[in-house]
Amino acid sequence: DACAALVQRGDPERFQSVMAAPVRDRAALLVLYAWNLEVARAPWAAKEPMIAEMRLQWWRDVLTGPRRAHEVAGPLHDLIAERGLPVAVMDRLVAARQWDIYREAHADTLALDGYLADTAGGLMWLAALATGAGAQAESDVQAMGWATGLAQYLKAVPELEARGRVPLVDGRGAGAGGSGAGAGRCGIPGAASGKGRAVGGMADAGLAAVGGAGTGTGGRGAVGAAGVYQAAAAVMAGDDGAVLGASASLSACGRCVNSDAE
Repeated sequence: DACAALVQRGDPERFQSVMAAPVRDRAALLVLYAWNLEVARAPWAAKEPMIAEMRLQWWRDVLTGPRRAHEVAGPLHDLIAERGLPVAVMDRLVAARQWDIYREAHADTLALDGYLADTAGGLMWLAALATGAGAQAESDVQAMGWATGLAQYLKAVPELEARGRVPLVDGRGAGAGGSGAGAGRCGIPGAASGKGRAVGGMADAGLAAVGGAGTGTGGRGAVGAAGVYQAAAAVMAGDDGAVLGASASLSACGRCVNSDAE
């Protein structure tokens, strides 16, 4: 299956999570994750911003247009129709990836917050819906997806910086400790505080998101907290292996929420 092969090669952590899901749900999840992978790659597939914008627009058009003879777009069209997935959530996910095209920092912490919510949070909610979750699960699933996305974002900081991006908000519109205007869940301190405090602020935000999701199961929160802080520490130390482990912990935490929502 083309979608399975794409996810296995390009997103091995999510592929492993799919293998842990009930057999009946695997096909839907593989299509969804293959689509997410294609969208995430689109901004990096060309050096010209206009070409990257056109690639993202193509994926936005796929959501509402006719079925296309494409290994991912075709099955995605069928999945949207069969499971009634909210196109608005999917469109926001694609639109959020426009930030990846350019070299400017996020405008403020609210912008970074929204980026994580629309990408990782939206994807986890779509996965939950595709596997039968009810509307009452949205808040918990979105929060866990946001925290998982934060761990992945921290993991990507060194590579983003190497590619000339500015992944850590430079403090515009945010006060010390993230308490000023424009401060979202990320609560990232100003640039004068240094990279360490910026990453620490993001870790605190991830802990809060994990702690607020699924409060009836305390063990899950402990795993999520460890994952966030391990990811933050690993970014500072440049320890890729530790970042991968921390990110996997959060991914496992997200699978718990997803399974509870079924």
